[in-house]
Amino acid sequence: MSARPEESTTDAPASPRTSPRSPRARRTNVWSLVSVVSVAAGIALWWLLSVLNPVTLPSPVEVAVKYGELIADGTLAEDIGASLGRVLLGFAIGAGIAIPIGFVMGWYRPVRALIEPWTQFFRMIPPLAIIPLAIVLMGIGEVPKVFVIALASFLVSIVATFQGVLNIDRTMINAGRVLGASDWILFRRIAVPASVPFIMVGLRQALGASWATLVAAELIAAQVGLGYRMQQAQVYYDLATIFVGLITIGIFGLIMYQLLLLADRKLTYWQERR
Repeated sequence: MSARPEESTTDAPASPRTSPRSPRARRTNVWSLVSVVSVAAGIALWWLLSVLNPVTLPSPVEVAVKYGELIADGTLAEDIGASLGRVLLGFAIGAGIAIPIGFVMGWYRPVRALIEPWTQFFRMIPPLAIIPLAIVLMGIGEVPKVFVIALASFLVSIVATFQGVLNIDRTMINAGRVLGASDWILFRRIAVPASVPFIMVGLRQALGASWATLVAAELIAAQVGLGYRMQQAQVYYDLATIFVGLITIGIFGLIMYQLLLLADRKLTYWQERR
C-alpha cells in the first residue's frame, strides 16, 4: 500500500482578500494608476502653461531648482519645522479640547443648550478675523498663531463630535438601558464607537482649517515659516519660491490627511465601505 503523499502547503492559493489577482486588488491597482496619470497630466499641463506664459508662471524645472537652493541653505527645513510645529500643536490642542466637550454636549441636553449658542456664534466668525485681535492681546510671538489654529480646529471638531453623538440610534441606547447598562457603559460601548466616523470627518476638515489659518497668521506676523517665506517672495516677485511654499504645504497637508484616513480605517473597520 503506497503512502499517501503529503499535501503541499506552499502551493495553496492566496485568500481572496490578500491575493494580488483578486478583483478588489485589481480595482485598487487600476485606481492607483489613474491617480498617477492624473498627477503626470497636471504637471504636463503646468509645464505647457509655463511655456506659453513664462513671465507669470514658473516652469516645474525652475521650481525644482528653487527647491534645491532652499534645501541646500537650510531655509526650507527651518520654514517647514516652524509651520509644521504650529499646525500640529494648534490642531492637537483644538481637537483635544473639542472632542470631549462635543461628547458631553451631545450626551447631556442642558450642556448642549448652554454651549451650542456660543459654538454657533463663533463658527460664523472666520478664525482669520480673530488674528488681529489675537496679536493685539497676545503679542506677535508663537502664542497667537497657535491660538488661532487651535480655535479653527476646535470649532470644526466640536460640531462634528456632538453631531455624531446626536445621530446615535436611540434604539441601541434604549435597549442598553433596559438591560441595565449604566451611562458610562452606554457611553463607552455605544456612543464612542458610533461617533468615531463623525469625529474622523471633523478631524480631516479641521486639518484643512488649521493649514489655512496658519498661512494667514504667518502672513501677518512671523519671522519664519512657509507663509512668511511666500510673503517675502511676493515682495521680490519670486514666483518660484511662492510655488515651493504652496507645493510644500500641499504635500504635508496630504500626508497628514492620509494618516487620518489610515486611522479612520483602523478605528471604523466594522463599517461597510464602497
